[in-house]
Amino acid sequence: MELRHTPAMAAPEACILSRKDINMSHRFLSSFPTAFLLSASLLLAQAPPAPYSPSPENQPQANTPKGTVTRGVLPPGKYYPGTPHNYSVYVPAQYNSAKPIPFMIFLDGGSANVIFDNLIAKGDLPPMIGIFINPGVLPALNPQVQSRYERIFEYDSINGRFAQFLIDEVIPEVAKSYNLSKDPNERGLVGNSTGAVGAFMAAWERPDQFRRVASFIGTFVAMKGADTMLALIRKSEPKPIRIFMQDGKKDHILPDHPFGTFFAGSWPINNQVLYEDLQFAGYDVKYELGEAGHDGTQRAAILPDVLRWLWRDYPKPITARLSWGYGKPGWDPRAQVFSIISIDKPWEQIGGTYKSAVSPAPDKDGNVYFADPAANTIYKSDADGKVTTFKSNTSGAKALRVGADGRIYASQPQQKRIVSYGAGGDEKVVAQNVVADDLAITAKGGVYFVDSAHKTVALVEAGKSRVVFEGTEMLVPAALTLSPDQAMLAIGDAQNKFGWSTQIAADGSLINGEPFYRVDMPDISPYSGVSSVTMDTEGQVYFATALGIQLSEANGRAAAILSKPELGTVTGLAFGGKDLNWIYATEGGKLFRRPSLKKGIASWIVSKPPNPPL
Repeated sequence: MELRHTPAMAAPEACILSRKDINMSHRFLSSFPTAFLLSASLLLAQAPPAPYSPSPENQPQANTPKGTVTRGVLPPGKYYPGTPHNYSVYVPAQYNSAKPIPFMIFLDGGSANVIFDNLIAKGDLPPMIGIFINPGVLPALNPQVQSRYERIFEYDSINGRFAQFLIDEVIPEVAKSYNLSKDPNERGLVGNSTGAVGAFMAAWERPDQFRRVASFIGTFVAMKGADTMLALIRKSEPKPIRIFMQDGKKDHILPDHPFGTFFAGSWPINNQVLYEDLQFAGYDVKYELGEAGHDGTQRAAILPDVLRWLWRDYPKPITARLSWGYGKPGWDPRAQVFSIISIDKPWEQIGGTYKSAVSPAPDKDGNVYFADPAANTIYKSDADGKVTTFKSNTSGAKALRVGADGRIYASQPQQKRIVSYGAGGDEKVVAQNVVADDLAITAKGGVYFVDSAHKTVALVEAGKSRVVFEGTEMLVPAALTLSPDQAMLAIGDAQNKFGWSTQIAADGSLINGEPFYRVDMPDISPYSGVSSVTMDTEGQVYFATALGIQLSEANGRAAAILSKPELGTVTGLAFGGKDLNWIYATEGGKLFRRPSLKKGIASWIVSKPPNPPL
């Protein structure tokens, strides 16, 4: 990469590149100007802007130390193959290479170097680097064919790809030359229009990396799924992110089109709904609705104050917060995140890191067992979190459950059998010639198991198994749990948004099955990723999914989403502890737990749950 250092130049602050900037960009790299021109033209072609005046801090001030700008090209990488990206880097005059420096990433390129110069000199911002990254264009193979313009794909997609692009490709490239901070509290994102979605989603997906976001005229409408985030935010456990939002009353709204000019929805309405959702969920958020349209005039006037607001109280870290209305008169706590867990009691790791970790299972004494099938071992965690080896040489045992008889039941897929272990580790065969991917044990000792490959649920009684349910509409049934009264069996589907509810007949057969429960699906995968399922004493169902631990009310309504312990895939889920009021989860070869405001179920406890809300 060849870098060119130039003095920091004054540039008009706009939502996206001004026409002068576009012409400069055209001269800078011939691969990208068309993308800039298209996006900028879309923004500038709206109704005449409201009369906003740029802030004085947009202009160079006398005796203010001026930073430098470095320009470069990021070569094609893993996430956007064949596609290079223009970028520039602002470095303040106060940069000290011996100290990690905060930074902000601006999508759609542009510049804010003059504002940075002025605010840093005043002490309103800490010295920080600005990274200005432009969307990519996949170059055409010859002049007679079209290039592929990546902006919408990069910014509007509601998944983790763009975040990983920043984390794995952009930031390391800049870090070759500058000592960038690794503290997420010292990393911010700024986006405009579709870029606002990209900035918000990068922080949403990776709050461990980014915690300050500015969204201008954000495109949270139905183009590539950003509108679905509006509901998801209300249900999800809040993340430690601070967000500033701006939009204009005339954003895609004209006198002859009071309901909007675009198929995807209303920009002002969806931004207002997003703001309300963030407020409801407890985020540190501010929203300014101005008089302009889909342009950058208001942004030019308020950007200095926005940056001050985002970085206020620095270096105090940004943390997740309760909703301002939580617990006040009229608050409806049903199936909400903080009716299940407490904000100040996060996940904690128990024990070390194992080759694998799956299927936590509680016993009557408050211990929780979990399997490490890769190491042919079952471990036991006591109520204090001390982990010891319970059983070695388990033939890859998994799908642990503790029965009313106190024995630990497990599947041994390699041996095609189900076994049980006594307190001393003695092993007994429960069923042979079966492949069980998950188990559910009744108070009477019946063992239900799911065979994912054959899409069946079978029941083992007195050593004999029989198929009791064939869910032909299920794609990959993967997880089982009984209701508190053991009158129903819920089945989680690893590839479907629907989980099934079945009724248990007098002979143990499963009848009257319905795709009763619904979980939210990840944008980047067609699979729900359900790997485990359990219930609480109210009959609410907890699904371990790709998005997190999703709660369905007993009536089937999709409700809260608890965050996963780490970035990855939860492989097991259960309530444990002496009073079954801790949530245990396995992920990444580790065991985690956190206190719960609800209590879980166990095979030896049979109780009728309350009637669900309607």
